[in-house]
Amino acid sequence: MSTVRQAPAPARRAPSPSGPGSLTATQRWLGRDWRLAVLFLAPTALLVGALVLVPIARSMITSTTERHGQDTVFVGLDNYLALVGDEQFRTGVVNSFVFTAYAEIFKVVLGLAAALLLHHRRRGRAVLTGLLLVPWVVPTVVTAFSWRALLDPIFGSVNTLLTSSGIGPLLAGTHLVDSWPAGWLSDPSLAMPSVILVNVWKGVPFFTVCFLAGLKAIPADQYEAATIDGASAWQRFAHVTLPGLRHVITVTVTLSSIWTFNNFDLIWLLTQGGPGDVTAPYVLVAYSKAILQLQYGAGAAVTLVMLPVVGGLVFFLVRLLRQDSGAGPLRRRRRAEGRPGPMRTALPWILTAAFTGLLAWASPQIFWKAAVLLGVIMLIAAAVGRVVSALQARGGRRASTLVSRTGSWVAMAGLLFFVLGPLYWISVTAFKTEGQVVTRTHDLWPTPWTTEQFGALFTNQPFGRWYLNTLVVSAASTVVALVCAVLGGYALARLRFRGAQGFTVTVLLTYVMPGALLFIPLYQLLIGVRLTDSLWSLVLTYPTFTLPFATWLLAGYFSSIPAELEEAALVDGCSRVQAFRRVVLPLAKPGVLAVGLFTLTNAWNEFLFAFVFITKDEYKTLPVGMQSMIAGDVVPQGQLAAASLLVSIPVVVMYAFGQRFLTEGLTAGAVKG
Repeated sequence: MSTVRQAPAPARRAPSPSGPGSLTATQRWLGRDWRLAVLFLAPTALLVGALVLVPIARSMITSTTERHGQDTVFVGLDNYLALVGDEQFRTGVVNSFVFTAYAEIFKVVLGLAAALLLHHRRRGRAVLTGLLLVPWVVPTVVTAFSWRALLDPIFGSVNTLLTSSGIGPLLAGTHLVDSWPAGWLSDPSLAMPSVILVNVWKGVPFFTVCFLAGLKAIPADQYEAATIDGASAWQRFAHVTLPGLRHVITVTVTLSSIWTFNNFDLIWLLTQGGPGDVTAPYVLVAYSKAILQLQYGAGAAVTLVMLPVVGGLVFFLVRLLRQDSGAGPLRRRRRAEGRPGPMRTALPWILTAAFTGLLAWASPQIFWKAAVLLGVIMLIAAAVGRVVSALQARGGRRASTLVSRTGSWVAMAGLLFFVLGPLYWISVTAFKTEGQVVTRTHDLWPTPWTTEQFGALFTNQPFGRWYLNTLVVSAASTVVALVCAVLGGYALARLRFRGAQGFTVTVLLTYVMPGALLFIPLYQLLIGVRLTDSLWSLVLTYPTFTLPFATWLLAGYFSSIPAELEEAALVDGCSRVQAFRRVVLPLAKPGVLAVGLFTLTNAWNEFLFAFVFITKDEYKTLPVGMQSMIAGDVVPQGQLAAASLLVSIPVVVMYAFGQRFLTEGLTAGAVKG
């Protein structure tokens, strides 16, 4: 997972001990530190240019061609015009919009609820936060497998649990599901809501962490003043908490929307776009045309025609990240006084109404069900808040505290059950015998415990080879990204040279560019140099999504280190490189470790590139190898559970031991409202 960072300001760079008169004409034109900046930024510029910018430009050229047998023919805009009447493409775009919209709505609601529950808790907050982060840590292939098994209409535990509790028949009676037991991933009316549910489960931790950081940044005296003025809990939430989180919410939702809109791996692993095309996003349409049908031009057109949507979100994000530093005096005064401009007052309501209407038109069946679910959540929260306020008004301080604590504990217990339930199921299934898995005896507790599934995994599958491949690729790509990011981040944060701001914006743009825009031209490039079905193909391409993030994050961290320390080293006779190596780099250790942890995790979990570039078993990584273990309707649940446990444990252990550095590394430079 990525985090929200603010673009570093060039003004924080250390000044040179020498005066302006000592600068040469070239230094005055290109900047005082342009030579060192070229040296430090060259690796990042080379990788970003060769693996991101050039492939996108090549994709634009490819989209104007069509393959006729062995020949490639220029067809101009024909591929784009053909999309107008392409029913599969239109369905994919609508599916991506519906999937993204509902997922973001529920991630905001649940993430905000979890953040508020954790923010007001004094004991056990670190432990609870760590537990809630587990879905974000585990690989996507583990997420997909566990939920596929749980949502199975015959053998899945979800139907069993809902039937025994009476909730399932109630859902059917209120027409929230068409029939019972429900075919969650096979029923066309339930497949999309089920995929959205899994994405929400995976994404809530990211929202929770961001909102927690935002809540900590809200001054406590604002709540004290509101309490003195007689504001209720709901009024404090509406007039203090939400305005204080507005900036964080907007940035978080924008970033998450870009990633969700371009999601491929989770949907492919859960449904492969089915049943029919009801869950197929536009990225899967591009994959089908380019990779399966070998029509690179048509596939490139599918990804590029959506570029304005992603570009609009990126432009909005950049404006948002720079608005505090770039706002004019009038806008800053209005923001400080809490008086928005005249258009800003009505615009959110207009956009909300338009968005709601579009969502109702695109998914009428899902719309009313989601509205009912959100309404129930809001009613329960409002009822608890009203009871607490009423008790406080009557002077029942102890009773109101008891009700408030009981409500928060019940909500936290429900949230933990939702978060940890699938992971508990994986853990116990991995230690069952094959007979227990098939007959579903001792479903919640293996009797007896056995390591049979682990032995079968290494005997029947080349799991050891997949594990070694993943270790090699993840470690190598992380080292490449980390070295380049340390040099590039320092140059953007400290050195003075012409084009620093433009390079920073370019890094931000490549950071949020989806892999969907890159996998087709990169696939063509790798075929041209004969690097497909090779670990080198992954080592070279993984920095496309790890390097921009790492550079951006470290630039923000280097900016948070006091420039006076480096200036003192320069005055004492150190060169710029010596000051960087002896002073700045040791102080940046938490940020470097945090970036290393994130880049390693992203490389460990990556699916799309490995799925497209690798076809031979001996070169597959863990996510692709585990997916290949499923042959049609034959799903080795026990072996997959054992594999999921072995894949997840290293990442969970790394995050457990690196939590202190992770927190410190992500705090510096984080966006605050």
